[in-house]
Amino acid sequence: MKYLRDISVAFIRSVKLENPALLDSTSATGIRGIRYIKEAGVKEAVLLDVNKKAAGNSKKNLKANKIKAEVLNADLQDFAIRHEGKFDIIDLDPFGSPAPYIYDLLKLSKDGTMLMITATDTAVLCGAHTSACVKQYGAMPLHNHLCKEVGLRILINYIIRKSAEYNFGVKVMVSISDMHYMRVFLKLEKGAKKAYDSVMQSGFGGYCPSCSSFAYAYGIVPMLHERCVECGGKMQCFGPLFLGRLNEKPLLRRMLAQLDDKNSKKIVKLLIDEYETPFFYFMPKITRILGTSSVSYDLVSESLKEKGHQCTRTLFDPDGIKTDADARTVTAAVKAAKARSQ
Repeated sequence: MKYLRDISVAFIRSVKLENPALLDSTSATGIRGIRYIKEAGVKEAVLLDVNKKAAGNSKKNLKANKIKAEVLNADLQDFAIRHEGKFDIIDLDPFGSPAPYIYDLLKLSKDGTMLMITATDTAVLCGAHTSACVKQYGAMPLHNHLCKEVGLRILINYIIRKSAEYNFGVKVMVSISDMHYMRVFLKLEKGAKKAYDSVMQSGFGGYCPSCSSFAYAYGIVPMLHERCVECGGKMQCFGPLFLGRLNEKPLLRRMLAQLDDKNSKKIVKLLIDEYETPFFYFMPKITRILGTSSVSYDLVSESLKEKGHQCTRTLFDPDGIKTDADARTVTAAVKAAKARSQ
């Protein structure tokens, strides 16, 4: 996971906090905390791990790197109750779901705190275990090609709802879903109005398996059609989930300038180029509906752009298309692209 640590270092460097105090709440061997101190200008760091052996390894690794930081072998919940200060940056990378730890992070946060939170329970968030997602995140997932984006947005919505209870609004800065994990970089903003505005960026979505169209609506009680407006098929509803912007492009550009590793650069570059809109179309699904063979993304993109639409690739799937076009227009573009290729 070196390239993910590269991205985290680039994030801290790019937000340009002065002498930030950092908590690595699941420090393991201490490698993240060490890199934050050596490479990202962190002056004050606490490395926390409930595992005694892990805490011991962190101390050894700090000594080997000639770095000073506080290492604690403690449970995050106990630490959050006892610790009096607040942190500028908090990193949480647990085994599985981050959901049980969000309240503890909020107790240690203040106005402007940056949260870097990882989830590795992707099977839950992506709908392979629907009941677990309902229980853990209070949301209905979607188990198809949209599952990674839907899961990531469910995770963000969960953090927003919990943060609102502490009168924190949440500014989403960077969002990544790749391989077996999801990671979000967030900024907390104190205030009841900020909290309310963040909650109102969430809503519900609907997906039509018959024609691959989707719809979404903002709000606590949004109005969604039971039937697809494109083809009349029955919609699959999902959510609640965050429907706002997933990435702050100027920040990503600053991060890109900090990166050397090709894998991390590839991810950040893709996020910079990606058109910002909820959800995407999956070309293999559309070609299956049409009963035809695969088609080139470049040809589909060319056809959509000729009609005046935005069109980009997406990090969520190499065969996905992010666009402002509706399902009928995308289907027509796939047909046109197929005709051009023959």
